[in-house]
Amino acid sequence: MFKNKNVVVTGASGGIGKAIAEMFIQNGATVAISDLSSPDATAREIGAIAFACDVSKEADVIAFLEAAEEAMGPVDVFVANAGVGFGDPKHAAGASNDDWELSWQVNVMGAVYGARALLPKMQARGEGRIVITASAAGLLSQIGSSSYTATKHAAVGLAESIAIRHWDQGIRTHCICPQYVRTNMTKGMAMAEGHQDGLLEPADVADALKIAIEEERFLVLSHPIVGEYFKQKAMDYEGYISGMNKLKQKLGAEQLPNSKPK
Repeated sequence: MFKNKNVVVTGASGGIGKAIAEMFIQNGATVAISDLSSPDATAREIGAIAFACDVSKEADVIAFLEAAEEAMGPVDVFVANAGVGFGDPKHAAGASNDDWELSWQVNVMGAVYGARALLPKMQARGEGRIVITASAAGLLSQIGSSSYTATKHAAVGLAESIAIRHWDQGIRTHCICPQYVRTNMTKGMAMAEGHQDGLLEPADVADALKIAIEEERFLVLSHPIVGEYFKQKAMDYEGYISGMNKLKQKLGAEQLPNSKPK
């Protein structure tokens, strides 16, 4: 399906990023992956090309994309997957400025930097594909992490803006909004491991993306129930806020996110 396509994936040393890279490779693509430290072991395992890239720095993103293009050719698919999450220590505005800034830079600006570098080239070719890994928190909310919720909402908004502006130019955009997935970010999080809607594997998210691309769908929901929750939220916002507050009380502080993912 992706034969002769060149794909780049950020935040791909493991978890969802690795699974997405592997999915593209298994379907014929040439793939370059990146993470804070060059994911050489992962690249050897799945057959990708590895680079180091701190997506919070525009110069790093540009250097990664230029190196990937030198190694593979023009980028056909850009997957902005890198992400971070932090808990709120005592209240919804309690996270530090550093946590908020890093969340903004990684969860939002990393995708902006990549799109800024690639969109003009995709416009000139009349084709391309941009994939942004947001979260169900970008449609709903992550209890106990305001910075994650706010920046993932922004990531969804960015993906919508790219789709609205460029879909008619042959540039396709997909926004991945999974609920809980078995990754380092959810490891040891009781709220994730015992969630009523299930803890999916990264490969499940990659498969959902493949199907969304085949069907040319913007929203990628590896947990289809998230779409139903999103509709309910839109139809009854007051009920949604009340219900989430009750869930927060039920969960208790010990189940809320409180640390940086490793």
